[in-house]
Amino acid sequence: MDGQESINEVGVPVDFWTTLDDGRIECRVCPRFCRMRAGQRGLCFVRRAREDGEGMELTGYGRSTGFCVDPIEKKPLNHFLPGSSVLSFGTAGCNLACAFCQNWDISKSRETARLSAVAMPDTIARAAQQLGCASVAYTYNDPTIFLEYAVDTAAACRARGVKNVAVTAGFICAAPREKLFAAMDAANVDLKAFSERFYEKRCAGKLAPVLDTLKYLVHETSVWTEITTLLIPGENDGDEELDALTKWVARELNPDVPLHFTAFHPDYHMRETPPTPLGTLQRARAIGIGNGLHHVYVGNLRDPAREATLCPTCGTRCIGRDRYAITEYRLDAAGRCPGCGTKMAGVFTDRPGAWGSRRLPVAIERYAA
Repeated sequence: MDGQESINEVGVPVDFWTTLDDGRIECRVCPRFCRMRAGQRGLCFVRRAREDGEGMELTGYGRSTGFCVDPIEKKPLNHFLPGSSVLSFGTAGCNLACAFCQNWDISKSRETARLSAVAMPDTIARAAQQLGCASVAYTYNDPTIFLEYAVDTAAACRARGVKNVAVTAGFICAAPREKLFAAMDAANVDLKAFSERFYEKRCAGKLAPVLDTLKYLVHETSVWTEITTLLIPGENDGDEELDALTKWVARELNPDVPLHFTAFHPDYHMRETPPTPLGTLQRARAIGIGNGLHHVYVGNLRDPAREATLCPTCGTRCIGRDRYAITEYRLDAAGRCPGCGTKMAGVFTDRPGAWGSRRLPVAIERYAA
């Protein structure tokens, strides 16, 4: 896809929408199933019924809210090329409506001016390669809603030896899910809570499709998968819910799937809710470890002892971290523990990347052909 038409809008595969008896277009990208008259947009803002009523289009293809080089640990991914740098970008809009959104200025944007950076897939891949990034992350909002743009960019990246990472809420239907993740090498799925009530009240979404996505990723793909749960005081941080969540991950996924419990800070429509205490994250981690999970991490607050990767067999400290910086690395290229030889689950090299905790904004237009 190239040219001026691609920068503005592209058609959506027929598998991802259908025409209803009353003439409306039903979007089948995510389980929201928005129904639109000609010219109307779905809740996500970037997917729209065509003006002529003949299908659906993705608006803003080739446009982004900005680009930045981050440490891969910020996604967060602790078992995928530790210490490496990742070129991150997203678009406007989102298919959930989380009251606690911490990227709300991007995900809730309804102004096309927010789509300020023009970048076609090969430009992004070229930028990642020249900047020395091991991967590109589709993040800030959710690649589900700009799936066609993400998939085309991922193909351009793979052609240059750059890997692809989806940072997603996992709220997606089966056919588009297969297409999106076939293009990805790693994913972090935001499991926002472990109750349908929370998803309905705080996200205007549903839990079940997210659990289906997690099972699909872990059992039916080769995509390296990690999970993040943002713990919000009084909302999703109770012992009973954390016990159920961590038992489900161990039972239905795999004890080796890394789980990140991260701290909430007041934002968007939940500015009166207090920030998450470090003790809450530590308690959640202890529950997860007690339920058999091998890798449970604390995030958004500094806690080096609980940010480290430990061997699940002998307890050797294999990777030390201080927030987004690697402080110790003892794995070989196969990811084996130096103490007992246990192979750590994940994607590793014989030495970590050296990007550190830097954040580097990127003027993507400099990399256009």
